[in-house]
Amino acid sequence: MIDRLLRSALTGLGLLLAAPLTQAHAQSSAKTVTLVVPYAAGGGTDTVARLIGERMSRALGQTVIIENQVGGGSTLANDRVARSAPDGSTVLINHVALLAAPSLFTNLRYDTMTAFEPVGLVNNAPMVLIGRKSIPGATPQDFVAWIKAQRDKANFAHGGIGTNSHLCAVMMGNVLGFKPTIVAYRGSGPAIGDLLAGQIDLLWDQVTNALPQIQAGTLHGIAITSPERLEQLKDAPTTAELGMPEVSYSMWHGLYVVKGTPREIVVALNSALRAALSDPTLREKLKELGTLPFPDNELTPEAHARLFASDMPRVAKLVESSGIAASEAK
Repeated sequence: MIDRLLRSALTGLGLLLAAPLTQAHAQSSAKTVTLVVPYAAGGGTDTVARLIGERMSRALGQTVIIENQVGGGSTLANDRVARSAPDGSTVLINHVALLAAPSLFTNLRYDTMTAFEPVGLVNNAPMVLIGRKSIPGATPQDFVAWIKAQRDKANFAHGGIGTNSHLCAVMMGNVLGFKPTIVAYRGSGPAIGDLLAGQIDLLWDQVTNALPQIQAGTLHGIAITSPERLEQLKDAPTTAELGMPEVSYSMWHGLYVVKGTPREIVVALNSALRAALSDPTLREKLKELGTLPFPDNELTPEAHARLFASDMPRVAKLVESSGIAASEAK
């Protein structure tokens, strides 16, 4: 059965398995794939997971369920996948938090560099700084001036230690010459809730998550980390336009399985991901959310592994600059 499922997943892309699967592999295959999301439902990562999960399910001919396992700066979800059976039944979606964890936490039960097998890159997007509606001023320039004047009195929410929202706040503080007051949340969804209520000042968030609130006018779109303004956020200037070109950060999602997963299963999952990302409806939805899939030539497991390895030291330096001492993940 697994041989038929894998061949079905690959046929649409004109690929064939190099060799038939062994009986052991066939026996280990699961009928359901769990896509583990380390953050709360409603956040940017959760949104992307649900978009690709449905379409991957069609390509695989297997049920793909989304499971949110929140906590420990994504380490609970990471650990679950690192300890899962190597049969492709448990897949992790994560972003920079996976890379940052070794610099932030002392009690990891897995080795980030060796515990996972990259499946493929999903989407790449800039980060956007959003602010509560009551911040004084009328333009992004006014809001940045307010932040500079407030310095560490301005509080930044973030969706977890080591997440994109946390590291962007650290980066902005480094550029402006102060250590921002940072308030941790269990995902960007809850953080946006408090931002809307005026209980927190600022949040760096994925465009995929922040765009609806900015377009609705319920939150300010202050700055974006892309080289040029986004079509969907024409009134939000780039960080370079606001005199902060060093605040340059692109976030990306990738899929992972535990190390030791048979190559043919990784290929099948990668093929299902490619099939999902080639869906015109999905691509249009991602575009509406201010993000896009990686180019075709960067969708292989090998390209994912290269980006993973190159980003690890960059993220480690950023964490070091934050002055945060490594502690136990909780």
